[in-house]
Amino acid sequence: MLEIDFKEIITVGMVLFAVIDIVGSIPIIVNLRAKVGHIESEKASIVAGMIMIVFLFVGEGLLNLIGIDVHSFAVAGSFVLFFLALEMILGIRIYRDEEPGSASIVPLAFPLIAGAGTMTTLLSLRSQFHTINIIIAILLNIILVYVVLKSSKKIETLLGENGLGVVRKTFGVILLAIAVKLFAANVKGLFV
Repeated sequence: MLEIDFKEIITVGMVLFAVIDIVGSIPIIVNLRAKVGHIESEKASIVAGMIMIVFLFVGEGLLNLIGIDVHSFAVAGSFVLFFLALEMILGIRIYRDEEPGSASIVPLAFPLIAGAGTMTTLLSLRSQFHTINIIIAILLNIILVYVVLKSSKKIETLLGENGLGVVRKTFGVILLAIAVKLFAANVKGLFV
């Protein structure tokens, strides 16, 4: 039986929106566009969505294969989210990627949209929410990613540098709260 719950979809959608941080990535997208020219928004969105949905199903099997339970992964994921939130709030870079050579799939679809933080978050969310609601939230986020990629120049002009900074910091605080909640919900499972 499908257990579609709109509250879960909204919650998971907001978590993924904060982790993917596509609006906060607009400066990076604009920079990539300037370096490599045209960005294929459709291709990047579809590939990122496929990576996330496949990892949602295969990720837990991979964990079982190497002997890690979901609670341990969720607690580790809460630390990743915590540091991502600190990067967003404080404007620092803890993790640095190499400069890209092209922007078609790498680095846009992976790791910018469907990166390590997103993968960790998906498996962490799977320990708390129904899979169907997570898939719907992924699809909604991919649609939003596509819209933002298509209109990144307009959004950058509309918000300006200060506006993008405010959006990034706001989602950083939300992500920090989510990381704390995820840690609290799963840390008990480590000792059972």
